[in-house]
Amino acid sequence: MTVRRFALAAAALCATDTAAAQAAPPKPAPPPVTTKTAIFPLKDLRPGMRVGLFGGSFNPAHDGHAHVAETAMRRLDLDRVVWLVSPQNPLKDARHTAPLAERMASAERAARQAAHGPSMIVSDVETRLGTCWTVDTLRALVARHPGVRFVWLMGSDNLASFHRWRGWTDIMRLMPVAVIARPGSLLESRTAPAAERFARARLPDHRARALPDLAAPAWTWLSAPLNPRSSTALRAAAAAGNR
Repeated sequence: MTVRRFALAAAALCATDTAAAQAAPPKPAPPPVTTKTAIFPLKDLRPGMRVGLFGGSFNPAHDGHAHVAETAMRRLDLDRVVWLVSPQNPLKDARHTAPLAERMASAERAARQAAHGPSMIVSDVETRLGTCWTVDTLRALVARHPGVRFVWLMGSDNLASFHRWRGWTDIMRLMPVAVIARPGSLLESRTAPAAERFARARLPDHRARALPDLAAPAWTWLSAPLNPRSSTALRAAAAAGNR
């Protein structure tokens, strides 16, 4: 089956699951970086590696995403960052989501902007697995790559609504989590239900490098210079330009 057919099948499954699950509106001096496009499985991952998993629609990906990936890579001393490009976010309207191939290409461009640290991998593994929900994708990757020290990466804007994700407490207990500061969500995310529920599991940011070695639940907040770019703003600008 081709990547496009996988994408269409996965998107249809997620759309069906979303309709059943939602009655309300959507909530929701190191070597140079080598950006790879990985299909399935992620053959580059080996036991003992410290690997950040950075998921999203990337609709489109931009330098704000690159900033999150680069900050996590540097502060956590990761060996790899895997950009997990979702076939269709079940909490977002599929009508406003660009085709998978376009979003993969934008993620590859953004990944190349994270100019320091180990290799970055842009992957459609979620499409290949046929999973709709992050918790199911992460469980599958943990099962397929025993011994890899995974860390879930997300911007602080996602932490603010993390408690609305399916299985969010399971994600917190499955692998360590790193939250990278993003503009417009600093106060809201610091007082988010997820932050309060797992307050005792929070690691001070000066100890962030140890996070991949810790057993879950464990998480940290990484402050960094803020990058204001957002996918929503880019889509709005593109739509305005096409009028």
